[in-house]
Amino acid sequence: MIHTFVLFCLFFWRLIGVFSESVSVMEGDSVTLNTDLTEIPEDDEILWKYGAEKSLIAQIRRAAGVFSTSDVPDGRFRDRLKLDRQTGSLTITNTRTEHTGEYQLEIRRAKLSSQTYHVSVYARLPVPVITRDCSSSSSSSQQNCSLLCSVVNVGHVTLSWYKGHSLLSSISVSDLSISLSLPLEVEYQEKNSYSCVINNPITNQTTHLDISKLCQPCSEVHIHSCDTVEAVMRLVVTALMGVASAAAAVLLLNDVRSARG
Repeated sequence: MIHTFVLFCLFFWRLIGVFSESVSVMEGDSVTLNTDLTEIPEDDEILWKYGAEKSLIAQIRRAAGVFSTSDVPDGRFRDRLKLDRQTGSLTITNTRTEHTGEYQLEIRRAKLSSQTYHVSVYARLPVPVITRDCSSSSSSSQQNCSLLCSVVNVGHVTLSWYKGHSLLSSISVSDLSISLSLPLEVEYQEKNSYSCVINNPITNQTTHLDISKLCQPCSEVHIHSCDTVEAVMRLVVTALMGVASAAAAVLLLNDVRSARG
Protein backbone atom coordinates (compact mmCIF):
# COMPACT_ATOMS: atom_id res chain seq x y z
CA MET A 1 0.00 0.00 0.00
CA ILE A 2 2.78 2.43 0.91
CA HIS A 3 4.69 1.46 -2.25
CA THR A 4 1.64 2.25 -4.43
CA PHE A 5 1.17 5.62 -2.71
CA VAL A 6 4.80 6.56 -3.32
CA LEU A 7 4.53 5.70 -7.04
CA PHE A 8 1.37 7.78 -7.34
CA CYS A 9 3.06 10.76 -5.70
CA LEU A 10 6.06 10.47 -8.00
CA PHE A 11 3.80 10.26 -11.07
CA PHE A 12 1.75 13.28 -9.96
CA TRP A 13 4.92 15.20 -9.04
CA ARG A 14 6.33 14.74 -12.55
CA LEU A 15 3.10 15.87 -14.22
CA ILE A 16 2.83 19.11 -12.24
CA GLY A 17 5.12 20.85 -14.75
CA VAL A 18 3.02 20.16 -17.88
CA PHE A 19 1.46 23.30 -19.44
CA SER A 20 -0.06 24.34 -22.79
CA GLU A 21 -0.50 27.73 -24.47
CA SER A 22 -1.83 29.03 -27.80
CA VAL A 23 -0.01 31.80 -29.69
CA SER A 24 -1.11 33.67 -32.84
CA VAL A 25 1.11 35.82 -35.06
CA MET A 26 0.96 37.58 -38.43
CA GLU A 27 3.13 36.25 -41.24
CA GLY A 28 6.42 38.16 -41.41
CA ASP A 29 6.44 39.03 -37.71
CA SER A 30 8.56 37.38 -35.03
CA VAL A 31 7.24 35.25 -32.19
CA THR A 32 9.04 34.40 -28.95
CA LEU A 33 8.26 31.24 -26.98
CA ASN A 34 9.26 31.82 -23.37
CA THR A 35 10.64 29.43 -20.78
CA ASP A 36 9.58 31.75 -17.90
CA LEU A 37 13.10 31.46 -16.52
CA THR A 38 15.17 34.48 -15.55
CA GLU A 39 18.37 32.45 -15.68
CA ILE A 40 19.18 28.87 -16.66
CA PRO A 41 20.47 26.79 -13.73
CA GLU A 42 23.88 25.21 -14.34
CA ASP A 43 22.64 21.63 -14.44
CA ASP A 44 19.44 22.20 -16.43
CA GLU A 45 19.00 20.90 -19.97
CA ILE A 46 16.59 22.76 -22.24
CA LEU A 47 15.17 21.17 -25.39
CA TRP A 48 12.86 22.70 -28.01
CA LYS A 49 10.99 20.28 -30.30
CA TYR A 50 8.68 20.86 -33.26
CA GLY A 51 5.77 19.01 -34.85
CA ALA A 52 4.21 15.61 -34.40
CA GLU A 53 7.63 14.03 -35.01
CA LYS A 54 9.06 16.14 -32.14
CA SER A 55 12.07 17.13 -34.23
CA LEU A 56 14.78 18.74 -32.09
CA ILE A 57 15.24 22.35 -33.25
CA ALA A 58 17.13 23.88 -30.30
CA GLN A 59 18.95 22.80 -27.14
CA ILE A 60 20.90 24.21 -24.24
CA ARG A 61 23.19 22.21 -21.96
CA ARG A 62 24.85 24.94 -19.98
CA ALA A 63 27.28 22.70 -18.10
CA ALA A 64 28.61 21.34 -21.39
CA GLY A 65 28.57 24.73 -23.10
CA VAL A 66 25.99 23.68 -25.69
CA PHE A 67 23.77 26.43 -27.16
CA SER A 68 22.54 25.30 -30.59
CA THR A 69 19.67 25.46 -33.07
CA SER A 70 18.95 23.04 -35.92
CA ASP A 71 16.62 22.92 -38.91
CA VAL A 72 14.06 20.31 -39.93
CA PRO A 73 14.52 18.33 -43.19
CA ASP A 74 12.43 20.69 -45.36
CA GLY A 75 14.49 23.73 -44.32
CA ARG A 76 11.60 25.86 -43.05
CA PHE A 77 13.57 27.22 -40.07
CA ARG A 78 16.74 28.15 -41.95
CA ASP A 79 18.25 31.32 -40.40
CA ARG A 80 15.06 31.93 -38.43
CA LEU A 81 15.74 30.46 -34.96
CA LYS A 82 17.34 32.43 -32.12
CA LEU A 83 18.03 31.19 -28.59
CA ASP A 84 18.25 33.47 -25.59
CA ARG A 85 21.39 32.23 -23.77
CA GLN A 86 20.21 33.57 -20.42
CA THR A 87 16.59 32.43 -20.33
CA GLY A 88 16.48 29.69 -22.98
CA SER A 89 13.52 31.34 -24.76
CA LEU A 90 13.19 30.58 -28.48
CA THR A 91 12.42 33.25 -31.10
CA ILE A 92 11.22 32.48 -34.65
CA THR A 93 11.89 35.43 -36.96
CA ASN A 94 10.21 36.31 -40.27
CA THR A 95 7.48 33.75 -39.71
CA ARG A 96 5.59 32.01 -42.51
CA THR A 97 2.33 30.07 -42.45
CA GLU A 98 4.41 26.87 -42.69
CA HIS A 99 5.67 27.57 -39.16
CA THR A 100 2.21 26.89 -37.78
CA GLY A 101 2.30 23.88 -35.49
CA GLU A 102 3.13 22.50 -32.08
CA TYR A 103 6.32 23.47 -30.24
CA GLN A 104 7.34 21.57 -27.13
CA LEU A 105 9.67 22.87 -24.44
CA GLU A 106 11.34 20.39 -22.09
CA ILE A 107 13.36 21.49 -19.06
CA ARG A 108 15.19 18.52 -17.67
CA ARG A 109 16.25 18.58 -14.03
CA ALA A 110 15.25 16.59 -10.94
CA LYS A 111 11.67 17.19 -12.13
CA LEU A 112 10.86 17.11 -15.84
CA SER A 113 8.99 20.29 -16.82
CA SER A 114 7.18 20.38 -20.14
CA GLN A 115 5.32 23.16 -21.92
CA THR A 116 3.56 23.02 -25.30
CA TYR A 117 2.95 26.03 -27.54
CA HIS A 118 0.32 25.80 -30.29
CA VAL A 119 1.49 28.44 -32.77
CA SER A 120 -0.77 29.75 -35.55
CA VAL A 121 0.80 31.96 -38.24
CA TYR A 122 -1.76 33.86 -40.34
CA ALA A 123 -1.09 35.30 -43.80
CA ARG A 124 -1.58 39.04 -44.27
CA LEU A 125 -5.03 39.78 -45.62
CA PRO A 126 -5.78 41.40 -48.99
CA VAL A 127 -8.24 44.29 -49.27
CA PRO A 128 -11.66 43.03 -50.47
CA VAL A 129 -12.67 44.19 -53.97
CA ILE A 130 -16.30 45.16 -54.66
CA THR A 131 -17.45 44.92 -58.28
CA ARG A 132 -20.71 45.40 -60.16
CA ASP A 133 -22.38 42.25 -61.50
CA CYS A 134 -24.47 43.35 -64.49
CA SER A 135 -24.77 39.75 -65.66
CA SER A 136 -27.02 38.95 -62.71
CA SER A 137 -30.67 38.95 -63.69
CA SER A 138 -33.55 39.13 -61.26
CA SER A 139 -37.17 40.10 -61.32
CA SER A 140 -36.27 43.35 -59.57
CA SER A 141 -33.21 44.14 -61.67
CA GLN A 142 -34.65 47.54 -62.59
CA GLN A 143 -34.58 48.62 -58.94
CA ASN A 144 -31.64 46.63 -57.52
CA CYS A 145 -27.89 46.71 -57.97
CA SER A 146 -26.13 43.32 -57.91
CA LEU A 147 -22.66 43.34 -56.35
CA LEU A 148 -19.83 40.91 -55.65
CA CYS A 149 -17.21 41.21 -52.92
CA SER A 150 -14.15 39.11 -53.76
CA VAL A 151 -10.74 38.13 -52.38
CA VAL A 152 -8.13 35.77 -53.82
CA ASN A 153 -5.43 33.49 -52.40
CA VAL A 154 -6.71 33.42 -48.84
CA GLY A 155 -7.13 30.76 -46.18
CA HIS A 156 -8.60 30.42 -42.68
CA VAL A 157 -10.71 33.57 -43.14
CA THR A 158 -14.31 34.81 -43.05
CA LEU A 159 -15.73 37.14 -45.72
CA SER A 160 -18.79 39.18 -44.67
CA TRP A 161 -21.21 41.87 -45.82
CA TYR A 162 -22.34 44.43 -43.24
CA LYS A 163 -25.15 46.98 -43.33
CA GLY A 164 -23.94 49.55 -40.83
CA HIS A 165 -22.87 47.37 -37.91
CA SER A 166 -25.33 44.56 -38.67
CA LEU A 167 -24.08 41.35 -40.28
CA LEU A 168 -26.00 40.51 -43.48
CA SER A 169 -24.16 37.43 -44.75
CA SER A 170 -20.81 35.67 -44.46
CA ILE A 171 -18.78 32.75 -45.75
CA SER A 172 -15.83 31.04 -44.06
CA VAL A 173 -13.05 28.85 -45.40
CA SER A 174 -10.37 26.78 -43.66
CA ASP A 175 -8.42 25.81 -46.80
CA LEU A 176 -5.31 27.59 -48.02
CA SER A 177 -4.97 29.71 -51.18
CA ILE A 178 -8.60 29.81 -52.23
CA SER A 179 -10.71 32.54 -53.87
CA LEU A 180 -13.94 33.75 -52.25
CA SER A 181 -16.87 35.81 -53.56
CA LEU A 182 -19.97 36.95 -51.71
CA PRO A 183 -22.98 38.52 -53.54
CA LEU A 184 -25.19 41.36 -52.37
CA GLU A 185 -28.18 43.19 -53.84
CA VAL A 186 -29.00 46.78 -52.88
CA GLU A 187 -31.42 49.36 -54.22
CA TYR A 188 -30.03 52.08 -56.48
CA GLN A 189 -31.37 54.80 -54.19
CA GLU A 190 -30.23 53.06 -51.00
CA LYS A 191 -28.87 55.51 -48.42
CA ASN A 192 -27.55 53.00 -45.86
CA SER A 193 -23.83 52.30 -45.52
CA TYR A 194 -22.51 48.89 -46.58
CA SER A 195 -19.08 47.36 -46.13
CA CYS A 196 -17.33 44.11 -47.02
CA VAL A 197 -14.96 42.71 -44.38
CA ILE A 198 -12.41 39.89 -44.47
CA ASN A 199 -11.02 38.73 -41.15
CA ASN A 200 -9.05 36.02 -39.39
CA PRO A 201 -8.62 35.63 -35.61
CA ILE A 202 -6.10 38.47 -35.29
CA THR A 203 -6.77 41.06 -38.02
CA ASN A 204 -9.22 42.28 -40.68
CA GLN A 205 -9.50 44.37 -43.85
CA THR A 206 -12.56 46.44 -44.83
CA THR A 207 -13.84 47.96 -48.07
CA HIS A 208 -16.75 50.41 -47.90
CA LEU A 209 -19.35 50.48 -50.67
CA ASP A 210 -20.00 53.76 -52.50
CA ILE A 211 -23.39 53.06 -54.07
CA SER A 212 -23.53 56.35 -55.99
CA LYS A 213 -20.29 55.56 -57.84
CA LEU A 214 -20.57 51.81 -58.36
CA CYS A 215 -24.30 51.34 -58.84
CA GLN A 216 -25.53 52.80 -62.13
CA PRO A 217 -28.62 51.26 -63.79
CA CYS A 218 -27.67 48.51 -66.21
CA SER A 219 -30.31 49.99 -68.55
CA GLU A 220 -27.73 52.64 -69.45
CA VAL A 221 -25.67 49.86 -70.99
CA HIS A 222 -28.70 48.79 -73.03
CA ILE A 223 -29.35 52.40 -74.11
CA HIS A 224 -25.76 52.64 -75.28
CA SER A 225 -26.24 49.39 -77.20
CA CYS A 226 -29.43 50.74 -78.78
CA ASP A 227 -27.63 53.90 -79.83
CA THR A 228 -24.98 51.78 -81.49
CA VAL A 229 -27.58 49.67 -83.30
CA GLU A 230 -29.37 52.81 -84.44
CA ALA A 231 -26.15 54.27 -85.83
CA VAL A 232 -25.46 51.05 -87.73
CA MET A 233 -29.00 51.06 -89.14
CA ARG A 234 -28.55 54.66 -90.30
CA LEU A 235 -25.41 53.66 -92.17
CA VAL A 236 -27.23 50.73 -93.78
CA VAL A 237 -30.17 52.92 -94.81
CA THR A 238 -27.80 55.57 -96.21
CA ALA A 239 -25.97 52.90 -98.19
CA LEU A 240 -29.24 51.48 -99.53
CA MET A 241 -30.40 54.95 -100.52
CA GLY A 242 -27.11 55.47 -102.33
CA VAL A 243 -27.59 52.20 -104.23
CA ALA A 244 -31.17 53.17 -105.09
CA SER A 245 -30.08 56.59 -106.35
CA ALA A 246 -27.39 55.02 -108.52
CA ALA A 247 -29.90 52.55 -109.95
CA ALA A 248 -32.35 55.35 -110.69
CA ALA A 249 -29.63 57.33 -112.46
CA VAL A 250 -28.77 54.33 -114.62
CA LEU A 251 -32.43 53.85 -115.58
CA LEU A 252 -32.78 57.54 -116.42
CA LEU A 253 -29.70 57.44 -118.61
CA ASN A 254 -31.02 54.40 -120.49
CA ASP A 255 -34.35 56.18 -121.06
CA VAL A 256 -32.54 59.21 -122.52
CA ARG A 257 -30.50 57.05 -124.86
CA SER A 258 -33.62 55.21 -125.98
CA ALA A 259 -35.38 58.49 -126.77
CA ARG A 260 -32.42 59.75 -128.87
CA GLY A 261 -32.29 56.48 -130.79
